[in-house]
Amino acid sequence: MKNYLFQAIDRTVLETVLKKETSKEIWDSLKQKFKGTARVKRAQLQTLGREWEILQMKNGESINDYFARTLIIANKMRMHGETMSDLNVIEKILRSMTLRYDYVVCSIEESRDLGSMTIDEL
Repeated sequence: MKNYLFQAIDRTVLETVLKKETSKEIWDSLKQKFKGTARVKRAQLQTLGREWEILQMKNGESINDYFARTLIIANKMRMHGETMSDLNVIEKILRSMTLRYDYVVCSIEESRDLGSMTIDEL
């Protein structure tokens, strides 16, 4: 069992647990080293969630820049374990665009099935 753990562990981390006698000791040591990781992820996800909530297109901002900003936040949230569908991202983009694009948003919502649309199609 120790060999399996050694194969799965990064080299720098491996050197810190080489002197452990049993796989349980190795596992407990790793658990202790990385227990803060879940808390950090949760805190980062909360921060990203807040950014997501207040995200709005800025006056004068191009659509490409706004899409990029939105996708950066969405992808960071996904990397931290948030399950977010394309539909969630599409709906967020459409409802947070400036008033200048209201006619475009209405046209898209009327003519397309948002549930089957991809972000690229939007």
